[in-house]
Amino acid sequence: MLNIFTLANGRLFQEEIESLEELARFTPIWVDLESPTVEEKRWIKQHYAVSIPEDATEEDIEESARFYEEDNGDLHVRSDFLIADEEEPRSVRVAFILNQHDSGKKSRGVLFSIHDEDVPVFRLLRLRARRAPGLIDDAKDVLLKLFDVDAEYSADTLENIYDELEKTSKLVLSENVTDAVAGEVLGAIARQEDLNGRIRRNVMDTRRAVSFMMRSRMLNAEQFEEARQILRDIESLDNHTAFLFDKINFLMDATVGFININQNKIIKIFSVASVALLPPTLIASIYGMNLQFPELGALGKAAYPYVITLMVSSAVIPMLYFRRRGWLK
Repeated sequence: MLNIFTLANGRLFQEEIESLEELARFTPIWVDLESPTVEEKRWIKQHYAVSIPEDATEEDIEESARFYEEDNGDLHVRSDFLIADEEEPRSVRVAFILNQHDSGKKSRGVLFSIHDEDVPVFRLLRLRARRAPGLIDDAKDVLLKLFDVDAEYSADTLENIYDELEKTSKLVLSENVTDAVAGEVLGAIARQEDLNGRIRRNVMDTRRAVSFMMRSRMLNAEQFEEARQILRDIESLDNHTAFLFDKINFLMDATVGFININQNKIIKIFSVASVALLPPTLIASIYGMNLQFPELGALGKAAYPYVITLMVSSAVIPMLYFRRRGWLK
């Protein structure tokens, strides 16, 4: 899918392109390629003289090739963007090519973005740029605003994690945490820990990209200050992710502690039962010997009920004692 974005009256407008002729009619500042076909890549190369690298969205690319500037002045940035899907949170690699050199070509001041699936941050920026005139002035603004919105998206996701952990805390700190509840809590904690880790990696990647833009000296004074503000926001997100990691570890330890307590209760009951059954076992062992017992001979037919009563009493009396001491709770 090939979409282009043009500025009109300070607002960003989107057009879906289905042919080279359509592409030639517009002068965009942003060209977005989502899972581009070979033909769409050919249109970009033919009309803008920009080649889309084959490994643009690969995740195992060398780190040194993620941020660089070509001899003609084109900036290449590969950055990860978070998709905070409830079922399958993940990061999407996006390749940016900022074509800004003064060569008289139509590609001057155009941002190209290549990715394999739709990114929530892109949708948020498109919506915001349509509603807020003057938000974007050029291609560099588009790239900066994408990183800015990415930081906001990460912050909103962190707030959602905190809300989910608050619900989990109520379960963990309740009076009765069963093994079923503990298992549910551990699953929820693991999901939030994974998402929190992805956010931390995402903001770290965004910091590197924004720092690269600042070092490249491509930003004007206003954009440079905006980039510094993005870095300050990311710094605060780092602190918040560290806080959430501590909270997650606390809840994990508390949940595991309750599981251990429940297991200890079961083991304690078995231990008490074993001790309570020792006296009747001893009595059965004694009277099970092939000997003549005077007391049994004197009792006659009542000998069997006598032994059974003695065995039951020897088990019940210790159990009543253990219960009074609170060892069966």
